[in-house]
Amino acid sequence: MSPAIKAPLLPNQEPSSSSSENHGSFAGAVFNISTSIVGAGIMAIPAAFKVLGVIPSLSIIVIIAWLSNVSAGFLMKSSLAGDSTTYAGVMKESFGKSGAVAVTIVTMVVTFGSMIIFSIIIGDVLSGNEKDGIIHLGLLQEWFGSHWWNSRFFGLLFIFVFLLLPLVLCRRVERLALSSAISFLLALLFVVISSVLAIIALVQGKTKTPRLFPELNDGGLSFFSLFTASPVIVTAFTFHFNVHPVAFELKDPLDVLSATRISVILCAAIYSATGLFCYLLFGDSTMTDVLMNFDQSTSSSIGSLLNDIVRLSYAIHLMLVFPLLNFSLRANLDELLFPTKHSLVEDNKRFFGITFPLLISCFLGAIAIPDIWYFFQFLGSTSTVSIAFIFPAAIVLRNVNGFSTLREKIVASVMLVLAVATSIIAISTNIYTFTATEET
Repeated sequence: MSPAIKAPLLPNQEPSSSSSENHGSFAGAVFNISTSIVGAGIMAIPAAFKVLGVIPSLSIIVIIAWLSNVSAGFLMKSSLAGDSTTYAGVMKESFGKSGAVAVTIVTMVVTFGSMIIFSIIIGDVLSGNEKDGIIHLGLLQEWFGSHWWNSRFFGLLFIFVFLLLPLVLCRRVERLALSSAISFLLALLFVVISSVLAIIALVQGKTKTPRLFPELNDGGLSFFSLFTASPVIVTAFTFHFNVHPVAFELKDPLDVLSATRISVILCAAIYSATGLFCYLLFGDSTMTDVLMNFDQSTSSSIGSLLNDIVRLSYAIHLMLVFPLLNFSLRANLDELLFPTKHSLVEDNKRFFGITFPLLISCFLGAIAIPDIWYFFQFLGSTSTVSIAFIFPAAIVLRNVNGFSTLREKIVASVMLVLAVATSIIAISTNIYTFTATEET
């Protein structure tokens, strides 16, 4: 559970009449945090099941979910013990300006990388992709045939201009609560349909036999390669950059702890169900972006319809998650470039001057990068593990405001050691695998 926050840390302040009118709702907080968690990461969870096996995957999901909830509690306790209302502010109190700059840059890398991943998956769903010499058609090609206007470039261009642009122009995160709720329901729809398809296949005897544990066929290399799948799950639970924006739009910022706990439990259940049922459906054929598995033809029109619904619903889900990440990225970039300026939402020139270049850069990145797996491995073993575990643990151990208990310091120490060790092994294994591949 999240670390307890004692009463002396909370100043008794009555909200002003002007600020109390625009408080966010608890339900909106739950949906916003849940949507921040359930992003593109869910698409790579089945591939992690294929690499790790069922039991290790489920165990790692539970452990990382618990640690993520604890680390979010660390951040909020530190904020309320001091004067900070942002992640960067908490780091600045603990480690000075260098700490604030570090967390700002890492958060920007995580959010921008995730936005590119979202865009890649949306492009895969709409316009297809080629994987290992096999062409996977997108929905637009299946429905209308291959034309210039439904190519990857023009398909993504349409989405960016007519769907994503209006959403990223929202200036308060609470205004995204409705789109977040719809997005989360679409994620649930994806899980439900995947589960139904897996159960039907199970009844018909068409499911694949899952591995409960990983197969270590190549000695030490295969063992260490298991660490490259764990960062994928870490990435799927990284939401900490949105905790402060959501918390300080609530009447009582402490309510975000309950919202976080509910969101983490929901998302852990969704990840577990998605990984297990998709792995049962596709077995060793499970791809790094499992949506690409759903382009396979089925023997019935209902099966084909369900496949299309799965792909389209999750593509729309990602489109609705996209503005939440953009909100965090834009705020952090503004804080880095203009630390002494007044609120970004009140400065149109700065607001549009940051929003449009970010959107264009994300579009170009999605066109240039073909695969999400290596992006997940990189983010999970570097930036996301820092945001989710290393920085919060370091804040607790630094304890500049004297809020940390002995138990919290022990938990933070274990969290820090596990995060750093796993990250080093994952990075080393990725480098070794890449160099070995290049040599062959």
